[in-house]
Amino acid sequence: MAVSVLLGPDGFPIDRTQLLVEQAAPSLTSVRNIVSEHPADGLTPQRLARILRDAEATDARAYLELAELMEERDLHYLGVLGKRKRGVAQLEMTVEPASNSADDKAAAELIRTFLNRLEIQDEMLDLLDAIGKGYSVTEILWDVSGKQWMPKKLKHRDPRWFRFSLNDGETLELWDNRGYLPLAPYQFVTHIAKAKSGLPIRGGLARAVAWSYLFKNLDLKGWVIFAETYGQPIRLGKYGPGASDGDKRALLSAIRNIAQDCAAMIPASMSVEFLESKITGNVELYEKLANYLDQQVSKAVLGQTGTTDAIAGGHAVGKVHQQGQDDIQKSDAKQLEVTLNRDLVKPIIDLNMGPRPNGYPILRIVIEEEAQALPLAQALAVMVDRGLQVSQTDVRRKLGFDEPSPGDKVLTPATANTAAPPSPGGSDSSLAASAAGAAGAIDATIGGSTVQNDAIDDLVAEQLADWRKLTVPMVQPILDLAAQCRSFDEFLAQLPGVIPKQNNKALTEALARSLFAGTLAGETESDLGGN
Repeated sequence: MAVSVLLGPDGFPIDRTQLLVEQAAPSLTSVRNIVSEHPADGLTPQRLARILRDAEATDARAYLELAELMEERDLHYLGVLGKRKRGVAQLEMTVEPASNSADDKAAAELIRTFLNRLEIQDEMLDLLDAIGKGYSVTEILWDVSGKQWMPKKLKHRDPRWFRFSLNDGETLELWDNRGYLPLAPYQFVTHIAKAKSGLPIRGGLARAVAWSYLFKNLDLKGWVIFAETYGQPIRLGKYGPGASDGDKRALLSAIRNIAQDCAAMIPASMSVEFLESKITGNVELYEKLANYLDQQVSKAVLGQTGTTDAIAGGHAVGKVHQQGQDDIQKSDAKQLEVTLNRDLVKPIIDLNMGPRPNGYPILRIVIEEEAQALPLAQALAVMVDRGLQVSQTDVRRKLGFDEPSPGDKVLTPATANTAAPPSPGGSDSSLAASAAGAAGAIDATIGGSTVQNDAIDDLVAEQLADWRKLTVPMVQPILDLAAQCRSFDEFLAQLPGVIPKQNNKALTEALARSLFAGTLAGETESDLGGN
């Protein structure tokens, strides 16, 4: 049930009737119009420097217009920036209730109702426009037709219609015919993306990429001129002493037309000579500079070049580069989570259910990580048998498995000879039994995988086929110690003394051979099997 009086962040009551009126819509009679000045036309280093200084000091409109044009005119920047934004916009979002109470669960379900809309991905993409420009603003268009306050749309608003307060450089204000006004509470979702610390207007990627954009445009301009003139003969026109200005203009026009139309008409008193072109060179310099600048943009936007540019290095290098991009995706998702919980979740709950002194539902952006199933299974087999208590929910989340529903068919252990988990301080027989159970669990885990998909999987399968020979010299001393000890504390105390007894020679040699084979195959683009 909605409360009768709701206070905004400024401490004053919120006028609910004003929430139904659009505050930042454009119009012909408003200062908020859709016309752009196109500052990228004829851009020079001096003009770019002035645009960036003005954005920081007083007026960011030219900078924001430039940032928009950069996405339209530089296809590489458009591609990598779009990849970064879509990488977060398409992620699944979940809602966690503040507690298990029926009221908190109802509040969480209210947020899920909003998220279950087809438009949500496009709305998240609009918010992520802040990655390039530094900030983005969407206006919440409220709907009360269903007897509850629910956003019917998050309408993207042109960032030129807002500015950061000159007092602190951090508080956004709306540009209006009356000047710059504070943003109405519960009516805007403002997302600030931080590529770096400092003033928000300097935190967007467009500011860093602008110089590469300028230099690449100058490079491409020279490249096009070179392509137009390379290899063409020089046309030399001659006119007599009595030629008029009209005759001279006609001769110049004829010379130009010869290059374009291969035809021209000139008076008999004039002549045209063709001098053989002595121009030498190629496009290598232009191409290298353009590729270099593209790579710098890829590093700025995605943190790497391996997934966007033709960089040698094979599968291993590509995987390392992908990990760097994943880190950026996680950071973008966390920043967007903060914005949505502050500017969207709280207003929906407050307007429908009132303030929540015990906490609000938490909106989460889910990033599914590739589960390392084999190392996790090996670690759990040993640690759980030693008494470590692990939540099944946590393990399922790590592996990406859902909680089984009643009536679902569930997988069962391959053998029934599973050892019961011992308690810390268990007897000699319990530690020995659990050691045997750990070995059996590892055997069942490794031996149970039969599906192989590609050359990497084939290489892994080849090594795992003889895994006992590789791992027993490493694991057996630990199992022997577990069989000898009478308590968990005794086992932990003597565990460091096992290290000198472990023989890792066979495992080290196998890993070295696999690494060499994988690297060689990646460099030569050949099959790992050597066929």
